Amino acid sequence: MMSNAQVLAQQLCRPELLDLQVYESARRLGGAGEIWLNANESPFNNSDIVGINRYPECQPPALIAAYASYAKLAPEQVLTCRGADEAIELLIRTFCISGQDSIGIFSPTYGMYAISAASHNVAVVDTALNEDWSLPVTATSTMQGCKLVFICHPNNPTGNLQSRAAIESLVKALPTSLVVIDEAYIEFSASESVIDLLEQYPNLVILRTLSKAFALAGARCGFCLADPAILTMMMRIIAPYPVPLPVALLAQAALTPDGLMQMRTQVQSLNQQRQRLAAALTECLAVSAVQPGQGNFVLATLSSLSLVTAILQQYGIVARQYKHPRLAQAIRFSVGHSADIERVIKALDAINANLANANDNQNKNKVNS
Repeated sequence: MMSNAQVLAQQLCRPELLDLQVYESARRLGGAGEIWLNANESPFNNSDIVGINRYPECQPPALIAAYASYAKLAPEQVLTCRGADEAIELLIRTFCISGQDSIGIFSPTYGMYAISAASHNVAVVDTALNEDWSLPVTATSTMQGCKLVFICHPNNPTGNLQSRAAIESLVKALPTSLVVIDEAYIEFSASESVIDLLEQYPNLVILRTLSKAFALAGARCGFCLADPAILTMMMRIIAPYPVPLPVALLAQAALTPDGLMQMRTQVQSLNQQRQRLAAALTECLAVSAVQPGQGNFVLATLSSLSLVTAILQQYGIVARQYKHPRLAQAIRFSVGHSADIERVIKALDAINANLANANDNQNKNKVNS
């Protein structure tokens, strides 16, 4: 008899994938022996990395075990891939029928949910976040019928967390949808993950990455955490070798006790710099609002966008601007080293001086007139 999760996974999965003849690489087929001649690999290893001339495991057992231990999950609840972006695409390709199904997002938010959906001809139900960036009370009704509903937690670019109660309420209210919580920045947050809810809700999926807190953006290693029945469906279309061996080795090292200690120390330092940056932005005369958030970034709404961008450019600082209407006057600053934040503060001081001089000149002109 199938579990509730297995029934749900089969109901949501694209029908043609249920009958798909899954590609089985030589590595996945395995075998026992001393001489491996089954994968058309080179016998020469021209690198210091042992085994680099051989194809890697599709789901490296040591990496899966390491992340499962970190996340306090069973290995069967963990799938690894080329960053959380690939997990987003895998979810859409596995569960959404092109030209028929839809996903739900709450904007403004991370752009790849909508882009990945659009690239597969999957509709996007876009519901606006409240003024304080919280989930709207209409969330449940607007997302009815969506195969996947994405919530970025903490949200990028606003940095805010959704309440645990709001997330759980949505998961409960959408039992035939997969509610995907993107926790790419969760290590920077003072709030707890909702990962423990996986045990209660088979329709809950959580995305994680090593790109942010673990400082491995260039390695491209992410994770999809879900009921094994959901991951089994995703494994039907995953690439044969999604995680290169050097990436797996880097990721495993990051998840050792020493690696985790280093990550937590660096997160603490970055959070302190985030507070410093937020305080400096609050004092800037060209900034009308600051959203410190719970990520490794700060969002600032500006009253003088052109002046700020011009002076940032003079100081060699590149920050992120947005096309979303609610963010048209905003800039997101990633948190860097102390020296990086010092440079930003100097740029903000220059902005203040520029505006102060402009005000002085304006006042003199009024007096003279």
